[in-house]
Amino acid sequence: MNLHSLKPAKGSVKKEKRIARGEGSGHGGTSTRGHKGAGSRSGTTIKRGFEGGQMPLQRRVPKFGFKNPFRVEFSGINLDTLQKLADTHKLKDIDIELLVKHGLARKKQRIKILGRGELTSAFNVKAHAFSQSAKTAIEAKGGKAEIIK
Repeated sequence: MNLHSLKPAKGSVKKEKRIARGEGSGHGGTSTRGHKGAGSRSGTTIKRGFEGGQMPLQRRVPKFGFKNPFRVEFSGINLDTLQKLADTHKLKDIDIELLVKHGLARKKQRIKILGRGELTSAFNVKAHAFSQSAKTAIEAKGGKAEIIK
């Protein structure tokens, strides 16, 4: 076997379908578009989801639920994460800019401090919201939980 003798397996490579190249090609005449109707003409498009007049799937399946457009979405950060951050960087004040800087939040996210984990040191935290357990844990250690608007 040499490089010049390599060939694809028999039947694995098909000839290109040359549409509208005369009757001899086998795809002349109507050029595989059938007779008459919109599909045979140029410039036709079919709407997305169209199923040939049959009731489309998105209309057959029942709808349910409700998406509240006024919902305020919070990104949660737990106390143990804050404690780890405070320990590694020797911090006394934690605010949104600091959390964004260290990759724990994004700029326009609203942040809620949650109560998982324990605190070993006191620090002041500024966030958009606090869970009741997180607020009491921060204040029990001598820190402040300040809500920002």
